Amino acid sequence: MTEDFLDTAGIHTLAIRAGINRTAEGEHSEAIFATSSYVFNSAEEAAARFAGNEPGNVYSRYTNPTVNTFQERIAAMEGGEAAVATASGMAAILSTCMALLKAGDHVVCSRSVFGTTTVLFSKYLQKFGVKVSTVSLTALDEWQAAITPDTQLMFCETPSNPLCHVADIAGLAAIAKANNCLFAVDNCFCTPALQKPLSLGADIVIHSATKYLDGQGRCLGGAVVGSQQLMDEVLGFIRTCGPSMSPFNAWVFSKGLETLGLRMKVHSSNAQALAEYLNTHAKVETTYYAGLPGHPGHALAAKQQSAFGGVLSFEVKGDQAACWRFINATQLMSLTANLGDAKTTIVHPVTTTHGRLSDEDKAAAGIKANLIRIAVGLEDIEDLLADLERGFAAI
Repeated sequence: MTEDFLDTAGIHTLAIRAGINRTAEGEHSEAIFATSSYVFNSAEEAAARFAGNEPGNVYSRYTNPTVNTFQERIAAMEGGEAAVATASGMAAILSTCMALLKAGDHVVCSRSVFGTTTVLFSKYLQKFGVKVSTVSLTALDEWQAAITPDTQLMFCETPSNPLCHVADIAGLAAIAKANNCLFAVDNCFCTPALQKPLSLGADIVIHSATKYLDGQGRCLGGAVVGSQQLMDEVLGFIRTCGPSMSPFNAWVFSKGLETLGLRMKVHSSNAQALAEYLNTHAKVETTYYAGLPGHPGHALAAKQQSAFGGVLSFEVKGDQAACWRFINATQLMSLTANLGDAKTTIVHPVTTTHGRLSDEDKAAAGIKANLIRIAVGLEDIEDLLADLERGFAAI
């Protein structure tokens, strides 16, 4: 089957058709190659494969046809030359850093990132001699001021978790290029269905495939997308160190991508309705969602995103105990730290997703004890609004 039509195909077509390598069996749905190893036709072929002189499968730690389908599909959707699949979203960030950084290098990272990302940079990478500075996601002057001659990587997520701050991707990309360093964007919240950081100048896009790429909370996985040269380095780390994606998980993610665009539209529209409701509620202090015109990142998000995504957060007029009463009173929303699921999830960030941060780091990131995060799912909006009212009745 020729795939020339994919050169000009839209993202929804790519989500369904990219990466297919149909076997002689003629299967319509992508096959799962549940094998750890591969048989070679000769000793000469085996030697050529292991040396990288001949394309083909070697060992499923780093070459598997099902994983390759997912990699080619997400790369096509993001507009990247290549992608590398990993065992989790955090493995994607770790693999990127281990492949592209060395002792003595410097990283500039936004303060507004997932709690575990902060721990990875502040605790583990620094143990191996990588220096890290943190800055405000939205203050371009802080990013520029933090750059040193040793800076090799700038890293952010946008919109951020959990306050939905929005980075100027093109502005940060310009700073990175002017200072000869790489710029990586965690695109987990938007996915390529809503935002394409590479087209705005980023060098690397990172995903927790566990979230929206799957869409139903079934599997762990991650992905790194970028140029072939950079992805060869990341794949080299995967080959040696082994944080690999399983063929079954890759198959689940490939099938999830087929409906990504449709799902993100409903996630976004449901989140918009909930945000507008919360924004005027008497028991809400502040609502964080870029789809609200009063959000400081609204105009920027409208420019670089096609919709505003499915995650929002809000501060109740009360304390941590009030948040817990609210959460415990809801019946429809699932109390879990995951997001990107078809089911709406609710969580108290300061004691869960960002609980390992110091009080100083929480304050610097603006994460307060009265903050609740909701990852809005695909349920009927009337049912979600009714569940919010159950929560408010408890406080």
